[in-house]
Amino acid sequence: MSHKTAKILVSGGTGLVGSHLLVQLVKKGNTIRALRRKNSDLTKVKQVFSYYDMEPDFDRIEWVTGDITDIPSLEDAFQGITHVYHCAAVVSFSRKDENLMRKVNIEGTANMVNLSLAYKVAKFCYVSSIATLDKKRENSLIDESCEWNPENNNYDYAISKYGGEMEVWRASQEGLDVIIVHPGVILGSGYWTYNTGRFFTNAAKNFPYYSTGITGFVGVREVADSMIRLMESAIKNDHFILVAANRSFQDIMSLIAKALGAKPPYKKVTPLLGNIAWRLAWIQSKLTGKPAFITKHSAQAAQNTYQYSSEKIKQALSYAFPDIEDSIRIYCRHYQSEFK
Repeated sequence: MSHKTAKILVSGGTGLVGSHLLVQLVKKGNTIRALRRKNSDLTKVKQVFSYYDMEPDFDRIEWVTGDITDIPSLEDAFQGITHVYHCAAVVSFSRKDENLMRKVNIEGTANMVNLSLAYKVAKFCYVSSIATLDKKRENSLIDESCEWNPENNNYDYAISKYGGEMEVWRASQEGLDVIIVHPGVILGSGYWTYNTGRFFTNAAKNFPYYSTGITGFVGVREVADSMIRLMESAIKNDHFILVAANRSFQDIMSLIAKALGAKPPYKKVTPLLGNIAWRLAWIQSKLTGKPAFITKHSAQAAQNTYQYSSEKIKQALSYAFPDIEDSIRIYCRHYQSEFK
């Protein structure tokens, strides 16, 4: 079925990937329904639409109140739907969020694929993560053949996303056509106080610290574009890494600082300093009740060197990722337009 005649449901539409996905789907003239939780705020989604001068187009989205962990609340949302983009997830590196991540990322995904089967959805796209890929190849490129290894030191977020993948693959065996994407560290605009959005707010404040760890980075626009292309293609029951560039955290923070006209980071975070920082952040979190700005896992990840291959999607779609520096400049312009 062509997207021209599709009726599309997007979960997680109020998040980073979901909001930028909505922009691109609306731009293509699709009929779109998006899930939102009862008390969710659409302000940031509207802000994302404004970056692309598409504020009037926001009203073309049909918003439905529902929670992916509550099946009865989802049934109205699935009426007449042909294609589903499942972006909703809890992203956290804190142990206290373990049960919430399992409930949302595994149970919630199971609910989404079960309803897709029940309502005869034609195709389903699940946003997973490079976190679910085996990291044993520290000195070589990690690709889609690097399957999950439960014996490795896998953290709660990775476990929950892999659990979600298993639900999607199970649904594919039951007749649902599926696509799974594994984005790298996603850079994007509009969510400046959450996760990677802090890269931009920290850079604007001349944040001095950097780490030398290397991982795969990708712009949120390319994540959304790749998802749409895969869903519009004949490809099914397959998975793809989405990484535009393998760069160090130092490189990325320096590029962001340069684009914002700020001072690049100049103090190296050694493994020892990282270990001290996450322990102090843990104590501060306990005292204030606020999430820790750095966790044991994020401190370790900032020191690791893992590089990823996007050759599979490049070959499958003849796809070319734009230069990560160009993506960063676009998101920095969005930041500056909001914080003049």
